Amino acid sequence: MSASVDPLSGIAPLSWASGSWTGPSGSLLSPTVAAQSSDQLLPTQQRNVTPCQAFGGKRSGGSGARRSKKGSVDLRLAGPSDRSRVAQRLLRAAGLGAGVGGGSFFVGNGPAHALRLWPFPSGKRKARDPKDRKRILILMSDTGGGHRASAEAIRTGFQELYGNEFHVDIVDLWTNYTKWPFNQLPKSYSFLVKNSFLWRLGYYFQQPRIVHVPVQRFAAAWVGSEVSKAFDQYQPDLCVSVHPLMQTLALRVLRSRIRGGLQRPIPFATVVTDLTTCHNVWFNPNVTRCFVATPEARKLALHMGLKDHQVVVHGLPIRPAFSHRFPSQRKLRKHLGMDRDLPAVMLVGGGEGMGPVEKTVDAIAAQLGSKCQLIVIAGRNKKLVKRLQRKQYPPGMKVVINGFVDNMPEWMTAADTIVTKAGPGTIAESLICNLPILLNDFVPCQEHGNVPWVIDNGVGAFDRDPVTVARILSDWFTVHRKQFDVMVERTKKLAAPNALFKIVADLAELAQIRTVARGGADGVLSLPANWNRAEIQGQPA
Repeated sequence: MSASVDPLSGIAPLSWASGSWTGPSGSLLSPTVAAQSSDQLLPTQQRNVTPCQAFGGKRSGGSGARRSKKGSVDLRLAGPSDRSRVAQRLLRAAGLGAGVGGGSFFVGNGPAHALRLWPFPSGKRKARDPKDRKRILILMSDTGGGHRASAEAIRTGFQELYGNEFHVDIVDLWTNYTKWPFNQLPKSYSFLVKNSFLWRLGYYFQQPRIVHVPVQRFAAAWVGSEVSKAFDQYQPDLCVSVHPLMQTLALRVLRSRIRGGLQRPIPFATVVTDLTTCHNVWFNPNVTRCFVATPEARKLALHMGLKDHQVVVHGLPIRPAFSHRFPSQRKLRKHLGMDRDLPAVMLVGGGEGMGPVEKTVDAIAAQLGSKCQLIVIAGRNKKLVKRLQRKQYPPGMKVVINGFVDNMPEWMTAADTIVTKAGPGTIAESLICNLPILLNDFVPCQEHGNVPWVIDNGVGAFDRDPVTVARILSDWFTVHRKQFDVMVERTKKLAAPNALFKIVADLAELAQIRTVARGGADGVLSLPANWNRAEIQGQPA
C-alpha cells in the first residue's frame, strides 16, 4: 500500500510493509538517509512505538534500527525524546526546517498527519518540586500600554491577596521567543496605528474566523518550536493571556507539548482588556476561562463559540492602587499643591503624551482662564512638557504640568473631570475615581465602541475639536452643573473597583483545579459547568 504525496510538505511517497517504512533511495527515509542517522537518533534497546504506527501501519518485532530484506528501515522509538529528534529529522529532510516545530499547518492524512502529532523539540520534561510555589505565566505584548498595565496589575493583585504563595511571570512570546518578522509585532503596531487606513485594513481583514484562524495556525506552526522553550523555562501551572494574539499561538504549542508528554495539561485563561469592541481573535473556545469587562463583551464571546460557564464578567483589571482608600479631595489637593476650591480638569495624553494636548491646553486657558485649575499629564513626552511649562497662562489660572507620574490615582482623585482619549483602562480608572469623562480621540477599531458606551451610559461626552472641548467643560461647571452632578452619580454605579481582585481570586482557584478538570480540545484544562471551590479544596497538586 502506498501513501499519497503530501502537497504541503513535499514529502516523497512512502510505503510500508510488515510494519516498516520503505521507499526509493533519496526519499524521506531512504535506507541511505536512515543508515547515516540511525546511530545518532535511535538507541539500540527494544522500542515501544514505531513511526509506521503513527502513519497507520502495524507494529513489527525486533529492536533498534535494522534494514529489512526489502531495503526498508524499521525505526523503534522509546519515548518523547526520541520522537522529538526523529520529528525534527523528518522536517529537515523534507526541507521544512526546525522552525516549523512539531505541527503541520493543516490537518491532513499520511505523513503530514503524523508530523502534526509529534511533540515540539524541547527535550525531556523537567521534574518540579511539589513544594514549589504555584507558577502563573502571563502572556502579553507591548502593542499599546494597556496590555502590560493589565499584566502588571494582575501580578500586583496576586502579591496583595496571596503574598508569596504564587510566582507570577510576565512574558512577551512574540518579541522574546520568535524570530523576524514575528518579533517586530510592537513596532508594527506603532506604525499601523499612526497610519489609520492600514490599521483598519488589517483589523477588519482578520475579523472573520475563516481568515484569522488559518493565519494564526500558520504562525504557530512556524514559530512553535521556539515558543515551546518559554514553557520549558517557566513551567507554569496556569497561563493567562492579556493580549488577543496570545490565544491560538500558546494553545497550539501547549497541545503539542501535552500530546508529546513534555508537560501535563494546565488551565488557560483569557483576560480581555477591551471594553466593548473586542476583536474576534480574543475569543478561543478552547480556553478554560474568559474574563470580560462588560455585558457587551460577554455577548461577543458567546457569539464566537464560548460556553456560558466559560465567560465571566468582572470588569477591567485596574492597578490595585485605585481600590485603596485616599484622604478627602481637599486634603489631597493641599498635598499636591492644588487650589482646594477651584474646579479641577485633568488632561491626559497617555503614556507617550500623544494627541491634541497642547491645543486643548490653549483652548481651556482661553475659555476658562482663572475659573478652573488644569492638571496635565504628558507622559514620557519631555518636549511637550517643556513647551507647556514655557507658556504664559491667564492671570490667576493654576496649571500643573507633569510628565510620567506613578501616583496617578492621587491626581485623578483630586480632579473633578478628565479629558482623555477613549482607552479602556483610563475609562475604567476614571469611573472608579467618579470622574465624568470628556473623550477627545480614540484609536480606530478597538476603541471606537468605547465612545458610544460612555455616552449611552450617561457618564461623559465626546468631541475632537479642542475649542468645543473647552466649551463643554465650561458648561459642565456652570449652566449644566446639575447634569454634571448626575454624571458623577452614574460613574459610581458603573465603576468596578474590585474587578482586579475578583479576577485574581478566580485565577488562583484555576491554578488549583488540575485534579477535577478534564483535558480540553486543545490540550488545556476545561472545567465542568457545575464545578465549585469546595470540590478542589484538599486536592493534591
